Amino acid sequence: MRADRLLSIVMLLQAHGRLTANDLAERLEVSERTIYRDMDALSVAGVPIYAERGKHGGWELIDGYESDLTGLNLEEVRAVFLSNSQKLIDDLGLHQANVSAMAKLLAALPQANRFSAERMQQRIHIDTSAWRGNDEPVTCLNTLQTAIWHNQRIRIEYQSPNQPTIKERVIEPLGLVAKGQIWYLVAHVDGDKRTYRASRIISAELLSEVFERPLDFDLVNYWDESTSDFVANLPEYHAELLIHENATMLVQAWKWAHIDQLDEPDCKGWQHADVRFEVLEEAAACVLGAGSYVRVLAPDALRQRVIQQAQNVACMYQTDDCSV
Repeated sequence: MRADRLLSIVMLLQAHGRLTANDLAERLEVSERTIYRDMDALSVAGVPIYAERGKHGGWELIDGYESDLTGLNLEEVRAVFLSNSQKLIDDLGLHQANVSAMAKLLAALPQANRFSAERMQQRIHIDTSAWRGNDEPVTCLNTLQTAIWHNQRIRIEYQSPNQPTIKERVIEPLGLVAKGQIWYLVAHVDGDKRTYRASRIISAELLSEVFERPLDFDLVNYWDESTSDFVANLPEYHAELLIHENATMLVQAWKWAHIDQLDEPDCKGWQHADVRFEVLEEAAACVLGAGSYVRVLAPDALRQRVIQQAQNVACMYQTDDCSV
């Protein structure tokens, strides 16, 4: 642990130039006395470190002493510093390790690339969280990670969507995948590979039994193939609509609407559109949500559903006795 802290001190000084003992103690969560002992150890080890006395003093390295990650070019540096998803890293319990790793990497970069990395962090920030904060808590993530690392079987209790019953399974976990902000567990179950939404795993118990991980299993390839199959097998409901330009953005933002073709607006602002939904109910909800700015051309079943629901709504507001 001390060797890791000594390396962190060197990296921090390379990145920031001069830091006081108090600065280093706070960053590394140790006492100032520990920092002074560490400085003595670094000096004995031959690291050219010295203390500048006075009001603006502190510890620093002799100019020119720094490691050089010459294997990374500028674009690679930018990619590394943009690829962090803080929410997912926190989920995995790696927050402090990530902070330490980024500090070490930043310190080890050549001066020009270090400046570029710092500029990148201040100019581009990727926030993958949802606006309404619908992140799903995964209470068993640490257990799942442990089982994956050690090829241990686990017993899980899992609740499928829209089903009150809780199912118990003994599974062989193969990997974790984050899709957006949602975690999924890929596992071997009864000789077949299955995917579980991790937030629906109510409990996970590590078993003493280990399993042999398939040598030909590739998590990335499996996920790509399974998601492609999932998307290809989703139900589709096609609708031909007239969308007024005032409602174009509303339809485009509708979660379950996919506009396959959108013509230029005519002189009155109406656009012919081919729109794909999953089911009729979603199409009707989208059309009704746009009010008089969307008109159904086809299919007739959708036209009739919209007419019926619109009549029900009007009836509900016209009289308290109307049954809808």
